[in-house]
Amino acid sequence: MSLVKKPVNGMKDILPEEMQIRDYVQSVIKDTYRSFGFTPIETPCMENIANLSNKQGGENEKLIFKVMKRGEKLNLETAKDESDLVDFGMRYDLTVPLARFYANHANDLPSPFKALQIGSVWRADRPQRGRYRQFMQCDIDILGEPSNLAEIELILATTTTLGRLGFSGFEIRINERRILKAMAAYSGFSEDDFDTVFIILDKMDKIGMEGVAAELKQEGFAQEAIDTYTSLFQGIQEAEDGISYLADTLGGALEADVVAGMKEIAASVNACKTAEFALVFDPTLVRGMSYYTGTIFEIAMPEFGGSCGGGGRYDQMIGKFTGKDVPACGFSIGFERIILLLMESGYQIPQQPKKTAFLIEKGYPGEKLAEVIAKAQKARQDGQQVLIVRMNKNKKFQKEQLMKDGYEEIVEFFNR
Repeated sequence: MSLVKKPVNGMKDILPEEMQIRDYVQSVIKDTYRSFGFTPIETPCMENIANLSNKQGGENEKLIFKVMKRGEKLNLETAKDESDLVDFGMRYDLTVPLARFYANHANDLPSPFKALQIGSVWRADRPQRGRYRQFMQCDIDILGEPSNLAEIELILATTTTLGRLGFSGFEIRINERRILKAMAAYSGFSEDDFDTVFIILDKMDKIGMEGVAAELKQEGFAQEAIDTYTSLFQGIQEAEDGISYLADTLGGALEADVVAGMKEIAASVNACKTAEFALVFDPTLVRGMSYYTGTIFEIAMPEFGGSCGGGGRYDQMIGKFTGKDVPACGFSIGFERIILLLMESGYQIPQQPKKTAFLIEKGYPGEKLAEVIAKAQKARQDGQQVLIVRMNKNKKFQKEQLMKDGYEEIVEFFNR
């Protein structure tokens, strides 16, 4: 069998130019999130398959890279179903591992606990622009805070980070799972059908309201329910204040504290934001994860034409491990998509240290080599990045490559 030099489909090698930007972006993310009081943690890349397949991850549970049992535990001859073959899986997000982590270590953690995670996740997805099978996620979560303070802090921390990376004019789209349910119930859909209705609604940006209505009809829902449902979205679009319109229209179907909470989040975020963005109520926002219980949000960037991150409240996930629910809310930046946009825009890292290359001619005497290294050490102490390399035969090409890699000064040492 011959070796294959290309990476696995949906995964990629990262060249030095991109790696420098990735490192810088991670440093900005960590510094900003730490300033909001978030504490870094780390969880394993693999989880028990039962944790990943608990019907909370939505469509992502169909995309798990599963790990077969090993050694004596793996018996292909007697295997009858998947559980006889598989025991672990690669994590498809950082939220499920965080819930397990908190359930395991809650007694050793402060309450509320503000967690910061940066790590790779894996999904057996169809690769496309900005979507890979292995990709980095950057999550912040607040565990143990039941009030809207969690949502406000998460939105401000995330948007402050994006602002420091030079992004502006983006949107944070926000909705509430209880609003989605109230609109569906008011329209006449049964609770058992909510998931089907929401899956179709989630296609709104691709198929439009007419397409949503057509698919609901195709599923066999009553025309009266469909008409009522679509009229609600039309009313929100025409209203000056969509939340107030829903409060007036839905009446008792929508709890008053939901409306008050959404208005509190909007007022606080708009009063305290430091980045240039718009907070927009989007009643069509669904989010695919079924573990969300309350507020949900997404980052929409016009440059990408889609979501560049998202999150929401998931108050019932930790209780799956402990039997006792814990308030939880999180926000994840779509790291790979952010990097893609920065690379495409020709992003330059600000305030980089000076990069100097020392080229040493072949045959340079050993007794003088220590002097060159000492100069490099002094320059490094002064904050420069110094590369020491032997001079190639094609010195011109070598210098061109160094300049391409950002080396501002090239010092040559000849054997004379």
